[in-house]
Formats: sequence, C-alpha cells, structure tokens
Amino acid sequence: MSNQQKKQNKSATERLKDARLREEKAAKVRRRIVLGVSCVAVVALAAGVAIAVSDNGDSSAAASGPLVVPANTTGQDGTVITYGKADAPHTLKIYEDFRCPICERLETTDGKTIQQLADNGTYKIEYHIATFLDANLGGKGSRTALAAAGAALNEGVDKFKQFHDVLYANQPNEQTDGFGDVNHLLDLAGKVPGLKTDAFVKAVQDGTYAPWAAKVSKSFDASGVSGTPTLVLDGKQLNVFDGNGTPVTADQYQALVQQTVSAG
Repeated sequence: MSNQQKKQNKSATERLKDARLREEKAAKVRRRIVLGVSCVAVVALAAGVAIAVSDNGDSSAAASGPLVVPANTTGQDGTVITYGKADAPHTLKIYEDFRCPICERLETTDGKTIQQLADNGTYKIEYHIATFLDANLGGKGSRTALAAAGAALNEGVDKFKQFHDVLYANQPNEQTDGFGDVNHLLDLAGKVPGLKTDAFVKAVQDGTYAPWAAKVSKSFDASGVSGTPTLVLDGKQLNVFDGNGTPVTADQYQALVQQTVSAG
C-alpha cells in the first residue's frame, strides 16, 4: 500500500471517528432537550396548570447529616411551614418548588392577595415545599433554597415569608441552577431586613438545614400532589389558572376563596 493510500485510509478513519464524536454529542444534546421538555412541560390539572412532578432522585447526601429542625415548624417531623393565625377558621395548603416557573408566575400575580387573606385571618397557609426540579433539571437549587428558607424560618415565620417572596421575585431561569450558590442566596437574604444574623449566615453556609429540607421534600413526595403549584383550601383544590395557563386576577382569586369557604 502506497503512502498516499495510507494517508487516505487514515483520513477516512479520522472522519469516521469525528462523525461518531459529533453523533455522541448530538445524542447528549437531544437527551438534555428531551429531559428539559419533559420536566418543564405544562400539564392540565383540575386546579389549572402546573409543573409535573417526576422522580425526585436520591437525596441521601443531603439527608446524611444530623437532622436539625428549624424553630417555628409545624406538622409531623416539622415538615410543614405555617403562616398566619393559628386559630384561622380555614387552611390553605400550598404545594410549590422554589425553582418552579409556574409557581413564580402565580406568586407574581396573586402572591400579595394570597398573603393578605392570611394576614386578615381568612385562612392560615401551610407550605409544602418540593425539590423535584433538582432531579428533573439537574443541580441543587431547590434543595439549597429550601435549606436556606429553613434558616430563615428559624429566625421567624415572618422572615421566612419575606425570604420566600424574595426568592420568587428573583427566581433564575429554571434551566439554570442559580439557587445552588449559597453566596447568591445570602445576597438575596440581604433584601430581607434583619434576616442576615450571624446564626442565619452560618446555617446557610454550613447547610445546617439540608437534612430537614430532605425530609420536607420526602413529605411532599408522599402527599400525592402531582404538580406545582397546587393550592388546596379546606381539602378542595383551587382552580387558580385559566384555560391558557394564566393565573386568575386578584379579584378572581378572592372570589374563588369566598365561594369555596361559603360552600364548605
């Protein structure tokens, strides 16, 4: 075989190798696209639209440390966060994930009204927080944000609620993992007056409440809720989105709550 033929054969081999590498890269991209689409797909539910829950993955790393439950928790194993008057005649359960863009949309539209009805004693809010988007989209932002929210809760329920609102007001694109950076979370905590105590900062940096966050997430997984956000008032799921996936207006939300409590 001539040197020219050897060079041509080598060139052909290299071209085949390059083609295989390109196909492998393309396959990886396709897998990421399929994963992203399957995880951020909006599904129709009785209560409107929500990000569908899928496998939450393995949280054993987060759960491996000592369990420290924040102050001001409620429910079994301290996995429920209650905001509002304890003797409120009605209970609104909110199921959400800090990385969920549909949750952010609802918070942006109706968050103030949802809080107002808790503040005036119409109902108390029970937050049930998930972290399934970490497994769906990759990263650890949901878990890390929830652990930081636990540190805020330890400072007070009002501090938790303010931090909760700041997280949604500054939510990164769900395909990124902005909440996975504790320094970013601490920067956002600076928007809540009086939250960044030494104890809070240390708890966020050390991941003190990561095992608790894992328990909260498992409690969500066991709830049977199939998507976020889901709102349940006195056992009745609220339809807080229209047919186009747009959150109801503040007035519509108030009317829906009044209708639901009156029917109860």
